[in-house]
Amino acid sequence: MTTETPGIKAGELELSTLLKTLKATLVDGVYVFVTRPPGSPTDHLPARMVFHEAEGPTLIMLQKDAEKHALDHAFACRMITLDVHSALEAVGFMAVIATKLAAHDMGVNPVAGFFHDHVFVPEDKADEAMQVLAQIAIDAQTTTGA
Repeated sequence: MTTETPGIKAGELELSTLLKTLKATLVDGVYVFVTRPPGSPTDHLPARMVFHEAEGPTLIMLQKDAEKHALDHAFACRMITLDVHSALEAVGFMAVIATKLAAHDMGVNPVAGFFHDHVFVPEDKADEAMQVLAQIAIDAQTTTGA
């Protein structure tokens, strides 16, 4: 089942379909999380994502860019794009991903884009995370049939 919005390709809602068609791409670069004081301009910073919180904007950006701009940062991580077009209202997809990664002792910071979900995992666990994600798809195909 997919969601329909005029002019926009539908996203997948069915959890079993999301899991068995899951493919992951490890994005180049080491990312970090940065925060700025409330009201600080961010449009001049090369952020992958900006989320405005009450305490100030949070930016996800390449570590090299944070260092270039002399910004304090935390959580050196790798970005993994989940290459399946999940609907924004899909239920349980990220819960499965986070639970499986947690079972391998890795925290995950998920970000939902319009077309894809992205997970940020500790830099030193990226290869293991990719293996776990591949196994999720294999297990889902075996359980539900390809």
